[in-house]
Amino acid sequence: MKGAMPVPRATPPLTSALLIMTAATLWGLLGIFGKFAGSLGLAPLEVAFWRAVLGGAFFAAHAVITRARLPKGKDLLMTVLFGLSGVSVFYGAYQLAVREGGASLASVLLYTAPAFVAVIGWRLFEERLGRAELLTMFVTIAGVALISVGGGTGVRVTGPALMFGLLSALTYALYYPYGKVYFARYGAPALLALALPIGALGLAPFTTFAEKSFAAWSLLLAMAFFSTYLAYFVYSLGLRHLPTTRASVIAALEPVVAAVLAAALFAERLSPLALLGAALVIGSALWMGRREA
Repeated sequence: MKGAMPVPRATPPLTSALLIMTAATLWGLLGIFGKFAGSLGLAPLEVAFWRAVLGGAFFAAHAVITRARLPKGKDLLMTVLFGLSGVSVFYGAYQLAVREGGASLASVLLYTAPAFVAVIGWRLFEERLGRAELLTMFVTIAGVALISVGGGTGVRVTGPALMFGLLSALTYALYYPYGKVYFARYGAPALLALALPIGALGLAPFTTFAEKSFAAWSLLLAMAFFSTYLAYFVYSLGLRHLPTTRASVIAALEPVVAAVLAAALFAERLSPLALLGAALVIGSALWMGRREA
C-alpha cells in the first residue's frame, strides 16, 4: 500500500513483540528527558509542545519522502480529534505528571492504560479476552499498583501527580484503537505528520516559552527523534501483527525502564514493594512476548 511503513508480509509474532518492547524502552526515556528539560528551565507544557512540533517534522519528512497518502474526509476529522486528545492532552498531562510526581510514578500511572485498552479492544474489535489475557492484565495492573503504593525516595504520590498520571493513561489508551484502524489504511508517517502538529496547536495557548540553550534544543530534538518518531515507527510495525490488548501489555515494559533510569540518574529509589511490582510488570511483558512465539 502506497505510503504505508515498509513491513514484512509475515512478521513473526515474536519479532512483533520485540518491536513493541523496543518502542516501550524508547518511551521509557520520556520522563528522563522531561526531568532534564525541567532542570534547564523548560516548563512541562513547553516540553510537550516541542516534542509534538519536532516529532511532527520528522514524520512529515518521512511522509514526503515516501509519498504517503494523507487522510481525507471523516478520516481527517478523526485524525484531528486524535491530535487534540492523544497528543495535546496526553503529551501535556504526562509531562505535568513527571513534574508533580517524578519520572517513575508518571510512567507507572501511564500503565493503568491496559485496563482501558482491553475494554476498547473488546468493544470495538471484538478481541477475545481469554483467561490468559485476563490473568496477564491482572498481574500487570497489580504490579503497577504495587509500584504506586510502594513509592520510595524521590517519588511524590500527590493528588495532582495521580490526576495528571491517570489522565495521561486515559488519553494514551486512545492510541491503540486509532492505530489499529488507521495505520492499516495510511501508515503512521501520514497520520502522525498531521496529528502531532495539530496536537502542538492545541497546546500552544497554554504554553509559556522560555529562552533555550543549545543543550535544551539538543534535548528536545533527542526526545522528538528517539522517544517520538523512532518509538512510534517501531511500535506501528509491531502493532500490525498483534491484538491491541496484547500489544498494550507487552509495552508495559516502559515503566520499568523509566524506574531504573530515574533511580540511576535522579535518585528516585523505589521501595522493595515497588520493586516487586516492577518485577511483575516486566515478567508479564516477557511472558506475553514468549507466548506470541
